[in-house]
Amino acid sequence: MVEREKVVAFLDEYLSINSFPDKSRNGLQVEGKEEVEKIAFAVDACMDTFVKARALGADMLIVHHGLIWGGIEYVRGLVQKRLKFLLENEMNLYAAHLPLDVHLEVGNNAQLLKLLGLEPEEPFGEYNGISIGYISEFEKPKPLPLVAQILVEKLKTEYVKAYEFGVNEIKSVAVVSGRGGFAIPEAIERGVDLFITGEFLHDDYHAAKEGRLTVIAAGHYATETLGVKALMSVLREKFEVKTAFIDNPTGL
Repeated sequence: MVEREKVVAFLDEYLSINSFPDKSRNGLQVEGKEEVEKIAFAVDACMDTFVKARALGADMLIVHHGLIWGGIEYVRGLVQKRLKFLLENEMNLYAAHLPLDVHLEVGNNAQLLKLLGLEPEEPFGEYNGISIGYISEFEKPKPLPLVAQILVEKLKTEYVKAYEFGVNEIKSVAVVSGRGGFAIPEAIERGVDLFITGEFLHDDYHAAKEGRLTVIAAGHYATETLGVKALMSVLREKFEVKTAFIDNPTGL
């Protein structure tokens, strides 16, 4: 059992919550029980996740995609149902969006590189004035199919899709988890061999093809399970609380 405010204070500092310009209202979004015995972790704040968290007996839920983006205009419809559920069950909801993408230890992008046996070397993927992804390099080039297969196995997903618009032998790798298409022009300009992201949209296809940039799309959801899972281990060790990861894959 640990005080909610101790967990929140630690997360705010560890993730540098207030250092990032972000549409997400990062930090404690919904206040619940003052004492926390079990913390659940998930990618998305949605009813499926909330119901599973309650079934697990979680007092706090930590997510990558929270409920509040910019602000709440009306408390009705989905917003009313979700808030009502959280408040009635006294469940704390904590969100960490860009801070959990960027973090050098538990961040989605650092963890994505670690799956490939790499470490973040250079900042990459400028978004709202900050770089949220990273570039790294293999010691020896790896064939594109091998890189894709590693991601299939490590992410436990069949979604991984490779687009060989550039080289097949990969040495330099740039990563931006989730919806990272905005970083394609930067990847082309910086001459990386491979860009790994989550979603690969219609317009992204043409930009990458014309720029001769090889791309792997590994799924928005799958690439953003990594940060909350890594953070789960940190909190379990620091506060000796019970933890659980809630898997709600979208297939996207």
